[in-house]
Order: sequence, then C-alpha cells, then structure tokens
Amino acid sequence: MNVMSRRKWWVLGALAVSLLAVGLDLTVLNLALPTLATELHATNGQLQWFADAYNLTFAAALLPAGLLGDRFGRRKFLLGALVLFGAASVACAYAGSTEALIAGRAALGLGAAFLMPLSISIIPVLFEESERPKAIGLWTMANAIGIPLGPIVGGWLLQHYWWGSVFLINIPIILAGIIAVFFLLPESKGENKQKLDLLGILASSAGLIGLTYGIIEAGERGWGDAVALGTIAIGAAAIAGFFWWERRSRHPMIDLSLFRSRGFAGASIAATLVSFLMYGLLFVTPQYVQAVEGADSFGTGLRLLPIMGGLLIGAKTAEKLHVRFGNRGLIALGFVFLAAAMAMGASTAAGSGYGWTAAWLSMAGLGIGFALPTAMEVALGALTPERSGVGSALIMALRQVGGTVGVALLGTVLSDIYRAKLEGVNIPADTAEMARRSVSAGVEAAHRSDSHGLLESVRSAFVNGMDATLWVCGGVAVLGILLALGFLPRAISSKEGSVRRTIDLKE
Repeated sequence: MNVMSRRKWWVLGALAVSLLAVGLDLTVLNLALPTLATELHATNGQLQWFADAYNLTFAAALLPAGLLGDRFGRRKFLLGALVLFGAASVACAYAGSTEALIAGRAALGLGAAFLMPLSISIIPVLFEESERPKAIGLWTMANAIGIPLGPIVGGWLLQHYWWGSVFLINIPIILAGIIAVFFLLPESKGENKQKLDLLGILASSAGLIGLTYGIIEAGERGWGDAVALGTIAIGAAAIAGFFWWERRSRHPMIDLSLFRSRGFAGASIAATLVSFLMYGLLFVTPQYVQAVEGADSFGTGLRLLPIMGGLLIGAKTAEKLHVRFGNRGLIALGFVFLAAAMAMGASTAAGSGYGWTAAWLSMAGLGIGFALPTAMEVALGALTPERSGVGSALIMALRQVGGTVGVALLGTVLSDIYRAKLEGVNIPADTAEMARRSVSAGVEAAHRSDSHGLLESVRSAFVNGMDATLWVCGGVAVLGILLALGFLPRAISSKEGSVRRTIDLKE
C-alpha cells in the first residue's frame, strides 16, 4: 500500500473513531438522566429536552450541512463540526443549569449533523469503486458500535466519576479526528458554484423538525394526541412544499433526478428500513435485559455486544459474497436474517434466558451487516463526487426519520400491549398506576410492595409486548426482502454515477 493509499485509510479511520463519540452520545445520556434529575433539579419535561434538543438540531441541519460542504469545502466543515462537537461536550460536562445543558445538547446535535453526512460523503471522493464496500463497512460499524458501548462506558464512568465525565470522554476521540483531518485530508468541493437555495434550506429544516418532534411526542403522548398529529402534519406539509419548490427552483438544494435511479431510491429506502429495525431493536432490547433478566446498566451494554459481533461478521462476509450474490442479493439476504431474528425474538418467553437472546441478537446483527453497508454503497454509488455531501445528507435524513419512527411506533405497540396485559392484575390502585408507566417502574413497584406475583406479572406483560413489537419488525423485514428483490438492480451501473474521483491525494 503506497503513501497516498495509507493516507486516505488513516483519514477514514480517524473519522470512524470520531463517529464513536456520536454513537456514545446517543445512549450514554440515558444512563445519566437519574443523576441529572437530582444534581440539576430537572423536571421530567427538561429531562426529555436533554434528548430532544439534540435530535431536533440534528434533523434540522442535516441537509444544509451536506449542501454547505459541497459548496464551500468538506474538509473545513468537517473540522468545524469536530471542533463544535468537542466544545459542546465540554459545555455539557460543566453545565450548571438545565438551560445550559439543553443548549449544549443542541450544539452537540448541530456538530453531529455536519459530522455524519460529510464523513461519509468523502468516501465517493477518496475511494475507488473496488475499495468502497470496505470503507462503507468501516463507517457503518463505527456509526453503530458506539450505541451499545454507551451503557458500558457510561456505567463505568458514573460509578467512578461525576456525571460530566460521560461528556468529557468525547474529547480525546474528537482530538484524534481533528488532527487527522487537518493534516491528512485534502479539501474537496463541488465544481458548480450555484446559489444557495435558502427557501429549500428553510423548508427542509422546518419539515424535518416538525416530523421528528411530532413523532417523538406521539411516542410519548400517544398517536391520538392533537399536538403530536398537528406537528407531524405541519412537518409533512413543509416536506411536500420543499419537494414542490425543488422541482421549480433554478438552483435546487438536492437533485431530484436521483430518485429516478432505482439504485439510489431503492437502496435509500432499504437503509431507512434497516434503521427502523435497528433503532427499534435497540429501544426494546435493553429494557428486556434490564427488567426481565435483571442486568444493571453496565451488564446491559455487555449483553448487547452480540449485535455488534454479528454486524462485524456480516459486513466482512458481505465483501466476499458480493461477487456471487450482487447488491440485490446481499440486501435481500440481510433482510432474511433480520426477519428470522425477529421471529426468534418474538418467541421469547419470560424464562428463555440470555443464551436465546444472544442467538437472535447475533442473527439480527448479521442481517444488519449484510444489508446496511451494501445499501449505503449502492446509494452512494449513484452520487457524483461534487454532490456527495448533500446526497449523503439526504440518505442520513431518511435514516434519521426512519429510526425516529421506529422508536415511536414500536414503543407505542410495546406500551399498549404491556398495559393491556397488566389490566387484569389485582393490585392496589397507586401501585397499578406506577406499574403501568413502564416496565422499569413496574419492577420498582413490585420491589417496593415486596410482591413476587406483581414482579412476574410485570415481566410477563412486557415480554408479551416485546414479542408483538418484534413481530411488527419481522413484517418490516419481509417488506425489505420484497423491496430488494422486486426493485433493486443486481449491481449498480457505473453509468448511474459520474466521475468517481475529483482530487488527487498529495504526499
């Protein structure tokens, strides 16, 4: 491997490590919420905003981030995103009030919104077509592995240090990314200096904020809540207006002709379905491991590692099977594994034990490893290097909405069945009200009342809800199989993209 080849892999490796900080930040906060409620005297609404401030700024800035990187230079905006993410991590760590922490979380979301699409947008620019599957597999793995590592790292830090340490862990990771990008990554940008589509930026940001916030509220308040449905409707209208404007604008923010490419459209939808399943799975499984199997936060993170093991094996094996199965076959195979994993998980009983859980989690990880990197490769293959930033941001925006919908929709299914199964349990009214809030509250209520019967009822009710949720996931996985086989081309045509490289790496 010559110097130029080594440099691009070092850059991608450093960015992959930086993405660990983003993944960690998605889950590590959940562990710190009880401590934050005490230390900062935060209300339930403020605790929710610690998460929502991140999600909303992330959603709002995704498409503008890609556009700005394409126009003014991806390297400088990547550096800015890394600096912002690091500074916001310090601000969160030393926040002395709930308002300061919410502001810090919003800044973290803004940094992540630039870091995520621009880190993957350099792949079509730096890497040849033969190298791209490996590069995307590394990016995907880095994007996902931080999620289960959050409880492991966060649990250890909270046991030994103060709550701000869960944010300071980002600093050495971000510093490594800044050094690598500054010294090793050459600048790249689109050649066409078109005007900024300000109306498109506003419409897309408003639409993604409306959809994300509305779906979050629907998951919290129920799908019949007027505020949630109204916000979703406003967001959907803004997105529809965005696409209407893009079709008529002289300087559109995104190239809508991308959706005429079966590779881009089908692969983007496939990646969105995988995100729906992955984030839904990561929402329901930790609750099962903690409440039913009795693991603590640190142990929960360890018990989620089979997903990562399966993902690693799947992504590595997919590289070898690509010639035989093609893109369509690999994505379909990934959804087959996901469907089988969901069916196995849906047959879980309260006494199944962790061995069974580890088996179907490993199979789910294998399916994600087959489907997600391949789908991302196909979608990126349809992008020209000069539009890779906004194109990557569009893919990430679809995945963001898919993941948010997954958590909210599957959370509703889980909650409805859990509460329905508890209806017949003969317990005092105040205990029943506490138990119906969530499975964690139910376990706490059972321990407070020293009722083994209630504990078994709570666990059984949750497993019933989880099984139903996983059957829904299985249906989505079957839909993914049909999409892959019926819509995707076997292999991306080189004619769907343009020239793959626009810059030379200089020694």
